Amino acid sequence: MKKEIKLRAATPNDAIQVAPLIIQAMEDLAAKFVGSQDPYDAIPLFTHFFKNTENQYSYTHCIVAELDNTIVGSVVGYDGGNLQAYRAPFFDYVLTNYQQDFKNQDFGDETQANEFYIDTVSVSSKHQGYGIGSKLISAIIEKATNEKHKKVGLLVDIDNPNAKKLYTRIGFTSQGIKNLAGHPYEHLQFTINR
Repeated sequence: MKKEIKLRAATPNDAIQVAPLIIQAMEDLAAKFVGSQDPYDAIPLFTHFFKNTENQYSYTHCIVAELDNTIVGSVVGYDGGNLQAYRAPFFDYVLTNYQQDFKNQDFGDETQANEFYIDTVSVSSKHQGYGIGSKLISAIIEKATNEKHKKVGLLVDIDNPNAKKLYTRIGFTSQGIKNLAGHPYEHLQFTINR
């Protein structure tokens, strides 16, 4: 008997399960935020921000996938026009608590106004290959549609062609290359047809 994946809006109580998924999506970038070689040293950082509002990693921007009451995937997305306001408290906290200064670096804009931005998508390694990522992306596109956005964007690591295949299969197209923290990413965008 096939078990059903349930999608739902995240709550603050999901932080301890979602923080590692956010880190899995970011990999080395998460390690940079806390000045470590191990990205999972950033679990307390992302747990803190997930539980709070008005930041880019808040539970208010997250949809989770559950299997047997365990979170097996997550997607975080928000109005790209709010990036700077959402990013500011995160960078302030990282500077104060981890002595990592991203505020004065050319960190790059991940997104822009007039784009609903998918910040992170992640499925636990044990549950990949079952279409959970596609379901999460479809759910966040539906959220963007309900919020009257016309474009949905994301960045995909140029070293991750499998992720790009997933997004292009869904209908995302390339908008060029963006640099984020000194690394090139391909900016992909999906046009919402109403």
